[in-house]
Amino acid sequence: MKNDQSFDGIYQELQWRGLISQSTDEQKLEKALNETSISFYCGFDPTAPSLHLGNLVQLLTMRRLQLAGHKPLCLVGGATGLIGDPKPNAERQLNTKETVAEWVNKLGAQTSRFLDFDGENRAQLVNNLDWTNELSAIDYLRDVGKYFRVGKMLSKDAVSARLNSDTGISYTEFSYQILQGYDFLELYRRYGCVMQTGGSDQWGNLTAGADLIHYAEQESVHLMATPLITNADGQKFGKSEGNAVWLDQEWTSAYAFYQFWLNVMDADAIKLLKIFTFLTREEIEQLEQELEQKPFLRSAQKTLAHHVTAIVHSEDIANKVRDVSQALFGSDELVDLDGEVLKSAAEALPNVKADQVEDLPQALVATELVSSLGAARRAIAEGGVYVNNKKVDSEELDKTQLLPGNLMVIRRGKKSLAAIVF
Repeated sequence: MKNDQSFDGIYQELQWRGLISQSTDEQKLEKALNETSISFYCGFDPTAPSLHLGNLVQLLTMRRLQLAGHKPLCLVGGATGLIGDPKPNAERQLNTKETVAEWVNKLGAQTSRFLDFDGENRAQLVNNLDWTNELSAIDYLRDVGKYFRVGKMLSKDAVSARLNSDTGISYTEFSYQILQGYDFLELYRRYGCVMQTGGSDQWGNLTAGADLIHYAEQESVHLMATPLITNADGQKFGKSEGNAVWLDQEWTSAYAFYQFWLNVMDADAIKLLKIFTFLTREEIEQLEQELEQKPFLRSAQKTLAHHVTAIVHSEDIANKVRDVSQALFGSDELVDLDGEVLKSAAEALPNVKADQVEDLPQALVATELVSSLGAARRAIAEGGVYVNNKKVDSEELDKTQLLPGNLMVIRRGKKSLAAIVF
């Protein structure tokens, strides 16, 4: 990854992209980011086998900072992942040590795709289990716990919410902020790390580390929090909200990932282009102008979908899913499309197994493109049904017309799609 930015202006760049919602002393942070090369870190807990959209905000922020000349420490929490950051509404289910260790490896591999691990300001992957595994309970209480005040710990948003709920909070999760604070202290001592980044919902945990360094080392460090990403309706993008968009193809296919971005509302498109792409200010302003003048072209959404899919999955996969998406919703030939991407598209569409239906009307009903067999037969007779983008007038399924991936794509009207999987 080429370092094509300089220190100068990175703070203002992050501001323009809407990536700074909270920070410690703004003037000192601006000076540190714009005038020197600093070591900074962001942590990711293995509470699932894949990172998700919320984590992508942090990864791309780290990448921007590295491109500007700063040194990232990417922490995957083999220790904190055994406990889990307190959720505001319920206690987390504890995973086994074996499961957490497996997820540490998976998340480490995922984060490594976004950062450069070579060169003068190379990134480093660290695991907090390395410094907590040998820490005794007595040492933990004497050397770390003595710097934390219970009153301040109780005031943290997540802790306060849980204390006022019926579930309460265990001492285990209550202590999470001490462990995260200790991470910052260890990284400060081992690597000279002077800044931590994270989501604004993590602000209480971020300040725990800065306070610990202040008391234990009599030094001041920097914190920078990114905003929680929500759509125009105020809904959060993230796994805890039940609408997870994962970075692993096994959890969210590249096709479904691309479609997610393609379908964002006009009101969100420019904001998301600033946060999730590396397009220049001029390029984004041009797309904003096109969105205002010709919203029906959806240029901003198409550019957003392609660029983010390329960042997460590769340029080649982004091209393939774009081609599949355009072909499915158009009149193009489908037989030359990539079979694996077509198959992942079929999984994202309403679909039915071929052995569960006898003819096209049954397939239309099974995939809920129509409400009844009578409606299906009328739609076919009226020329409103397409198989593999070709208008059909027969109710039979021609199994010689299978697409790559062993499937058929059926369409009712212009935009109602489904698949028959053989």
